[in-house]
Amino acid sequence: MIQGSPEWFAARLGKVTASRIADVTARTKTGWGASRQNIMATLIAERLTGEPQETYTNKEMQWGTDTEPQARDAYEFFADVDVVQVGFVDHPKLSDCGASPDGLVGEVGLVEIKCPNTATHLDFLLGEKIPEKYLKQMQWQMACTNRQWCDFVCFDPRVPPRMRLHIERVKRNEVMIETLTADVEVFLREMHTKLRALAAKFDREAA
Repeated sequence: MIQGSPEWFAARLGKVTASRIADVTARTKTGWGASRQNIMATLIAERLTGEPQETYTNKEMQWGTDTEPQARDAYEFFADVDVVQVGFVDHPKLSDCGASPDGLVGEVGLVEIKCPNTATHLDFLLGEKIPEKYLKQMQWQMACTNRQWCDFVCFDPRVPPRMRLHIERVKRNEVMIETLTADVEVFLREMHTKLRALAAKFDREAA
């Protein structure tokens, strides 16, 4: 399936995906973060309605989507690799989970492409650390695809040619994957408990 197609939206409906993993596992000093409850409400709504919930897209996000094919081509050329595009990959062990990597690389690799604003791109060129939300996203993708590394690619065609592409390899981190998996299992149990409570409540009222 093609990412962004109706089939792709249907495959990921109501599931914990790599793009949602940071929200699912968000914590504060006192407990779970607010974004966790928001994403749970979104997934429950998707399961009840059978329709994907609308997501906000701003100008920068659309730029990233539109520029991704060019970034993929640049990565393939300069890294001398072939990228195989995929749709939605279900988690091998957990139900209701999966990922949509930007591409498979060789037998053991992945690529995650970001096309941010120029200021952010330049920060990465100067050594800015990859944000935790992206690290979680890539580790979850590796968990779902059973891959060993993921190249973090940052691309901006608006800067001089020698500055347009940044590649940073992120290796599989079993400790982080185990932590993410445990948090997702708790999240899914809570989500299904709420779904059962909703079903029971309205079944009683219908009777």
